[in-house]
Amino acid sequence: GIVSLLLLTYLLFTSLWLIPVLYLAWILFDWDTPEKGGRRLSCLRRWTVWKYFRDYFPVKLVKTHDLSPSHNYIIGSHPHGILCVGAFCNFITGSTGFEELFPGIRSYLTTLAGNFRLPLFREYLMSGGLFPVTRRAIGYLLSQKGTGNAVAIVIGGAAESLSCRPGVTTLILKNRKGFVRMALRHGAFLVPSFSFGENDLFRQVVFEEGSWMRSIQRRFQKMMGFAPCLFY
Repeated sequence: GIVSLLLLTYLLFTSLWLIPVLYLAWILFDWDTPEKGGRRLSCLRRWTVWKYFRDYFPVKLVKTHDLSPSHNYIIGSHPHGILCVGAFCNFITGSTGFEELFPGIRSYLTTLAGNFRLPLFREYLMSGGLFPVTRRAIGYLLSQKGTGNAVAIVIGGAAESLSCRPGVTTLILKNRKGFVRMALRHGAFLVPSFSFGENDLFRQVVFEEGSWMRSIQRRFQKMMGFAPCLFY
């Protein structure tokens, strides 16, 4: 995202300045598209590279119940982990066979709204089926795009990522009831999803509550929407 922003800024001061100018004009025209379901591209969701991504970790999608395409769904995904590898692989790529396991269901994944303000990066996110984790965006998808939509939300968010470590699962749920209200408002079914092993993918330097480093992480998270994690 930052790289694309720097690239467009650089092009502004070259003979190719018209390219970023036209693209920025397009962004202004297209500003609300992320809030209206985005632009899914099946060819990108089925990229061969995602199969290598799936096999590297590895990731497997296990179905425990059928989902009827005559309803809409909110999938509560846990835990966040460092990079949400399980949720990304299962709901954004076609590598684990979501569409084959749940015929007629279109899966989406929510992420920070700020990501859709980054030039070029926003196009990539929308092509996979990502859209902002906002009331407006979720409400639009559940009420204006027919049935058969499954919106995955990683409930714990960035705050949960600060506590992830191998062998330990800490979920943040107590003050995260907004997705339940959205489901009630739009008549969507709630579906739980758990990524076993998500917290075991990386080792994080976890700073204890009350430490100055944890306070820096918290403040950064409040300002930017995501938490800086030290992991390897």
